[in-house]
Amino acid sequence: MKIRNFAIIALFLLVSCTTSKKDDIDKKVDNLLSQMTLTEKIGQLCCPIGFNLYDDESYKTLIDTLPVGGFWAVFRADPWSQKTLETGPGPNKSRKIYNEMQHYAVENTRLGIPIYFAEECPHGLMAVGASVYPTGLGLAATWDEELLYSLGDAIGLEAYSRGARFGYGPVLDIARDPRWSRVEETFGEDPYLSGTLGSAMIRGMQNYVGATVKHFAAYGIPEGGHNGAAAQTGTNKLMSDYLSSFEIAVKNGAKSIMTSYNAIDGIPCTSNSWLLKDVLREQWGFKGVVFSDLGSIWALHSTHRTAASQLEATAQAINAGVDIDLGGSNYGKYLKEAVEQGLVPIKNVDEAVRRVLRFKYEIGLFDDPYLDVETFPETSQNSSRETFQETSLQTAQKSIVLLKNDGILPLANGKDARPCVSTIAVIGPNADNMYNQLGDYTAPQDPDKIVTVLEGIRNRANANTKIIYAKGCSIRDTNDADFESAIKAAKSADVTILVVGGSSARDFKTSYESTGAAVVNEHISDMDCGEGYDRVSLELSGLQEDLIKEIAKLHKPLIIIYIEGRPLLKNTANEVANALLTAFYPGARGGGAIADIIFGNQNPAGRLPISQPRNTGQIPIYYSQPKPHDYVECESTPLFCFGHGLSYTKFEYSNLIVNKLNNTIEVSVDVKNIGDYHGDEVVQLYLRDEYATITPAEKLLKGFKRIFIQKNETQHITFTISTENLEPGEFTIMVGASSDDIRLKEKIEI
Repeated sequence: MKIRNFAIIALFLLVSCTTSKKDDIDKKVDNLLSQMTLTEKIGQLCCPIGFNLYDDESYKTLIDTLPVGGFWAVFRADPWSQKTLETGPGPNKSRKIYNEMQHYAVENTRLGIPIYFAEECPHGLMAVGASVYPTGLGLAATWDEELLYSLGDAIGLEAYSRGARFGYGPVLDIARDPRWSRVEETFGEDPYLSGTLGSAMIRGMQNYVGATVKHFAAYGIPEGGHNGAAAQTGTNKLMSDYLSSFEIAVKNGAKSIMTSYNAIDGIPCTSNSWLLKDVLREQWGFKGVVFSDLGSIWALHSTHRTAASQLEATAQAINAGVDIDLGGSNYGKYLKEAVEQGLVPIKNVDEAVRRVLRFKYEIGLFDDPYLDVETFPETSQNSSRETFQETSLQTAQKSIVLLKNDGILPLANGKDARPCVSTIAVIGPNADNMYNQLGDYTAPQDPDKIVTVLEGIRNRANANTKIIYAKGCSIRDTNDADFESAIKAAKSADVTILVVGGSSARDFKTSYESTGAAVVNEHISDMDCGEGYDRVSLELSGLQEDLIKEIAKLHKPLIIIYIEGRPLLKNTANEVANALLTAFYPGARGGGAIADIIFGNQNPAGRLPISQPRNTGQIPIYYSQPKPHDYVECESTPLFCFGHGLSYTKFEYSNLIVNKLNNTIEVSVDVKNIGDYHGDEVVQLYLRDEYATITPAEKLLKGFKRIFIQKNETQHITFTISTENLEPGEFTIMVGASSDDIRLKEKIEI
């Protein structure tokens, strides 16, 4: 009894301390707000681009004119920002820049309000010298919640160590049209998987910085696959499919959210008060900060044409609930006039400023606005970087999906095994191009820090194995000059590893929109994916399909690997390859991770977070849609379904037990490794509502666990499903290895 009383007292003290701290912050915010002029308030709601400000100290002029709340992309380096590996700031210079800008803001403004830095962090901090992890689809392919937390922690630490206090990411848009250029950034087609893995990453990041979840909302289902195009969906579908991943993130404490460029049923998301106030704040209880996307307020007038002027666009955005204008081009120029003309109530400005100031107090900016450079010395940073690189390798290993294997893999000629083949040909445009495996939103990289597939194969192959390389062709260019050398290499080898796919690698010859999106032009780079590069087809670009067919004509053992940012068509590859793998831009250590899979140093257990169609005409195709009839030309099913992925071992499912408790369903199952290798299995739980007032989904993912099981070992797995949002009626509980590989099922009445 005493122990229980002590526990109650401890809980009371914890709640009291938390409440007291919140009240204290609220008082400080109100006190500061009461001292601010309208110009100072507006400044806090502006977040201008920062990568061109620090070199000539023009940020001082900006702060003298309008004391802004923070800066975006100060450390960004890429062809759009025109910052290279040599000219972009590394870790030490970044910290000095941060302190210089922060000192000026605190010491040279009337109220001394510190600024925040917001940096891109979708799959690593987008800055020179920072770590690069797999892109969103790759992260989702791990189906590993614990790993995503660790990854988020690493990204947050690296961003914080340079001065960032907002990290933009993860991207939780539900992707249902792979023609769309930004599919690679998402966690795939399912809201439960996206919300769960995204929330794990958010919790990790928020050990150091506020995570900014993107893009709110329904951005991943654009008409025609065009980036930023309208989304057409009803309210029920919107709430159940396209908003629920964000709801999970909000319930897990996300500090900020960014609006999207698109409109939903004709209403732009950046001026949608129902979305930003009724749903986000009232229904979900979101207390954080809402950012516009860069230029999305401007687009209310210029693109959507729902505002007759930029003044009206500014009023629409802030009245709808957008707190911070990313870029500052609207609030900085028009918000004061909008207030003075009565278009914007001052209380709307005050509420937005309160949220910005509250974040700054919560993150500790007022208590300690500067970075102690000695806390992050270069030696310590190098030590941390080794840990980050190991995390990058582990994440890549877990993200690779084995789609097909006739027994050729693993190749038994790694360094620790006796060679079974004397010569391996490594061929293809993605075999030895480091930027083609890194994805969009990636800073320029030191080649010594990146491991390509060719390098990975060479590093991990037995010393007696001969490795021959030929590029064969590029991603998009139709020059076949290297075809002959590729075929010659394949002829002389015992096994060919052919690495094809896509690329989101930006270059300095590409043009860019004001938002940073790439513009498709006459210059033929490898880039066929990434923001701005929408596709009309999911076929391999250039001559890659021809290269596959020519190599297949040799009738020799063939392993095909796709390094891609969207699910490209794989019909030919599936027909001719002995083994087929996909890696969704696997990051800096991706080549080594692929080699580990090839040689059996790692047992593959990645699972598809997005369906792989047979034909572009099947779009949209996703596992939860009601099962359609077949087409005249092909089946209606995907080539590879959501959740699919093979292993070098086999797992047996048994002893399904389903128990109804008060407000939950408890589901347990035994999984035994009956194969010859130790390995991970991703156990997936699906629920089917047999009948409902609204047309129910074919099945819905409700739980998953990635577990390591030694050969001949059995693991007992337990899931819990909340019945809070389920209608009374009959349901089918399904447990299996993918959405179309259900091993056990049982009906239950609720």
